[in-house]
Amino acid sequence: MENLNEDLKSGQLKQVYLLFGEEDYLIKQYKERLCRAILPEDDGMNYAVFEGKEIDIREVTALADTMPFFAERRLILIENSGLFKSGGAELAEYLKEIPDTTSMLFVEKEIDKRGKLYKAVQAKGRVSELKIQKEAILQKWIASCVKKEKKKISEQTILYILNKTGTNMQNISNELEKLFCYTLDRDVITAQDVDAVCVTQPENRIFELIDAVALKQQDKAMELYGELLAMKEPPMRILFMLTKQYRSLYQVKELASRGYGKNDIVSRTGIHPFTAGKCMSQAKWFQAQKLRRILEESADIEQRVKTGMLSDKLAVELFIVNQINQSR
Repeated sequence: MENLNEDLKSGQLKQVYLLFGEEDYLIKQYKERLCRAILPEDDGMNYAVFEGKEIDIREVTALADTMPFFAERRLILIENSGLFKSGGAELAEYLKEIPDTTSMLFVEKEIDKRGKLYKAVQAKGRVSELKIQKEAILQKWIASCVKKEKKKISEQTILYILNKTGTNMQNISNELEKLFCYTLDRDVITAQDVDAVCVTQPENRIFELIDAVALKQQDKAMELYGELLAMKEPPMRILFMLTKQYRSLYQVKELASRGYGKNDIVSRTGIHPFTAGKCMSQAKWFQAQKLRRILEESADIEQRVKTGMLSDKLAVELFIVNQINQSR
């Protein structure tokens, strides 16, 4: 990302770019910034978009060989082509001889870093993987967004926002817009404002639900389960999210018991650092043996639903209540 920013700041742009990764918000932002930097926004004559896995490579190369119309450059944007997983060899060869007057920007979901096309873009231009951002970076980003609106916010309130929204930057951006509108006549954003307008993401409600289970707060756990259902989350997806979180807690618990710190746990499990910190705190409520048993019971509940022994809504409710009762 630093290299991308440097290219855009200096104006020394590469001829070919590849953007990929988990953070869709950043991919969209950099796609738009690169397009504007390569071509004037109103130049539709020299701008072409190819999307999907049925792209005709010969059509792409024929257009790339065509001189731009009353301009210095032609820009070809190729999105979600799948060519970086298979079938990209022909285009990889073409990139070696692409005319200087043509720029290409690839935006992809599926990437094979061993593939010919990936290596060709590396050799000819710039490859940028845009990952989910770390908590510290997200805190600074939120603070800068708030500052641009000429408002103030405490570090504690920023963390409270992250606890509700998760680390997805598009979610955060949407919730910040709501906060800016809600506090239009004020210059300070508070935790009360966050509670008033921000939506807690389902994954974050799962954290709250498991906390309620650990604290034997059955009424609160059932309320949170009801809220997830009201958000149109299917019961079996709720079970999946619960199971995924319990599995993460088990992994964190086991690694922490062996003396691993947060950074080591992140690298070994692939859990986002922000989530890992929450897991380490939450795992203290559970014994490793109990977490193993919960995972086994989850598999049993899923099987009983699949065989028609229980309805999905009731099955998940019983699963939650059973964990509360057994924690006594």
